[in-house]
Amino acid sequence: MEPGSGLQRRGGGAGREFAAGGSPALSGPQSRRRKQPPRPADFKLQVIIIGSRGVGKTSLMERFTDDTFCEACKSTVGVDFKIKTVELRGKKIRLQIWDTAGQERFNSITSAYYRSAKGIILVYDITKKETFEDLPKWMKMIDKYASEDAELLLVGNKLDCEADREITRQQGEKFAQQITGMRFCEASAKDNFNVDEIFLKLVDDILKKMPLDIMRNELSNSILSLQPEPEIPPELPPPRPHVRCC
Repeated sequence: MEPGSGLQRRGGGAGREFAAGGSPALSGPQSRRRKQPPRPADFKLQVIIIGSRGVGKTSLMERFTDDTFCEACKSTVGVDFKIKTVELRGKKIRLQIWDTAGQERFNSITSAYYRSAKGIILVYDITKKETFEDLPKWMKMIDKYASEDAELLLVGNKLDCEADREITRQQGEKFAQQITGMRFCEASAKDNFNVDEIFLKLVDDILKKMPLDIMRNELSNSILSLQPEPEIPPELPPPRPHVRCC
C-alpha cells in the first residue's frame, strides 16, 4: 500500500480494517448495532421512612438502594433521600425514598414530606421497647399530615438481635391489625433479611390501588409522571379530618 493513501491498512495478525481517515470499518450485523437508550420510568413514587431515633431507618434505605450496611450510622439531620428504579407489574418505577430524622425537634421539617408520599414505612427496634411505645405518636403524625390513601407498612427492625428482643412478633402484628390497611413485617438491615421485600411489597400495593385509567395514561398526562427532584419540602397540608387509627 502506498504511503498516504489513507484507504486501508493492516497491522500485526489482527487484520483490522480502517476506512478512509483511520476509523474502524464495520460490516455485516455489527454495522447495524446501536446501543439502545434505557427505557424511561413510567412512574415516580415517593416513599418515606419514619420512626424513632436509632431504629435503623437509614440502614434499611441504604441496604435497599446500595446494598450496603454501616454499623455506626450517624443520625439523620432533617431529611435525606435516595433514588432507586424497580420494575413491577410491567412498569418501570422510579422510587424516591425519604429518610426522616427520628428526633422530635425535626418534626416541623419532616412533616412536610408526608402529603406527597404514596407509601409510608413506620419502623421500630424490636430490642428497644420505647421505640415500640412511640408508635402511637408516629401514627398521629401520619393521621395529621399524610394522604388518606397512602399505603402503610410497620417494620420491626434488627431481627439479627433476636437474643435481645423486647417486643414479640405478636405485639407488632397486634398493633398493625388495629390500623386499617397496615401491613406488618420484621426485618434485618444488617443481615439483609426481608429488606427488598419491604419496599417491593409496598410498591406493589400502591400499584394495585392505582386506577386503571392512570395506569394506561401516557407519562405527560399521569399524576405520577416524573417531575424534577424536589429541592425544598412542599407547603404543609391542612390536618386531615379523619384519623386512621382505632
